[in-house]
Amino acid sequence: MVSGVANKTPIMTSRTLDSITGAKRVVVKCENFQRTGSFKFRGAWNCISHIPVNIRNKGIIAHSSGNFAQAVALVAKILKLKATIVMPSNANKTKIQATKEYDAEVVYCGNNPGDRAKMAEELALQYDYRLVHPFDDYHVIFGAGTIALELIKSAELIDLLLVPVGGGGLISGCSIAAKELNPRIKIIGIEPKNADDAYRSFQLGERVPVKNPDTIADGLRTSVGEKTFPIIQKYVDDIITVTEEQIIDAMRFYWERMKLVVEPSGAVPLAGLLSGTIEPSIIKGKRVGIIISGGNIDLSDFFSTLKQKILT
Repeated sequence: MVSGVANKTPIMTSRTLDSITGAKRVVVKCENFQRTGSFKFRGAWNCISHIPVNIRNKGIIAHSSGNFAQAVALVAKILKLKATIVMPSNANKTKIQATKEYDAEVVYCGNNPGDRAKMAEELALQYDYRLVHPFDDYHVIFGAGTIALELIKSAELIDLLLVPVGGGGLISGCSIAAKELNPRIKIIGIEPKNADDAYRSFQLGERVPVKNPDTIADGLRTSVGEKTFPIIQKYVDDIITVTEEQIIDAMRFYWERMKLVVEPSGAVPLAGLLSGTIEPSIIKGKRVGIIISGGNIDLSDFFSTLKQKILT
């Protein structure tokens, strides 16, 4: 379990958001305040802490574009383990730097789907490392589910829960926990239109891998997993997509109106709520829960621009 290790993240509200959407109350679970800045710490801790000591002491390896990389690196540092992280060469520089600062070894791979998993599997075999999957692992899934557990217990009755979808670990864990606590709750997954494999898979009833996704939401570029997809089919009520512009608008709302630093992937559920795609009757007068998955974003250009304005 993650109790006592992971942060119990805050729940935020916005009267403006309630008014815009017509909801009775919108409650936002802020995993951008989690350790390493994203929900991934929960699953990483729950998974790695369950690995027998004699196995994990040989070293652990994971593949990730950023947030899971940081989470595994921190867990390894806490448990005094050697961690190797395979990251695509185009990964967010801020996330790469943070991963290194947690003392993990970063190995770069290609940017095509499947490159990172292939390299991680090869290195795990070569060095006898324990491979930790970023989402397609039941311990990772159950760790992520503690978010919905905390949210529903703190916010009481929630009628609708909106969750971002990438590999499916977050929505799988949250949907299991939410439906267990309240079988009548509706779960809607939101993903970028430019990386809509979960949406297409959900509609067709079989997994359709994503091909060369091009979205600002870098944490959601992966395809749903073999373990996560059946859970999504069983517990999730619907999956919708949002455009890149809608994601950016949602980020701006969080930043300007709620003073929350949220990365693109974390803003995707709010983009879904504000897009008008969800049937209004599902929202109006209801209590809506939204999960912000993370807040790790590279602000170098933003602050560089501010400094340039001062100097000119």
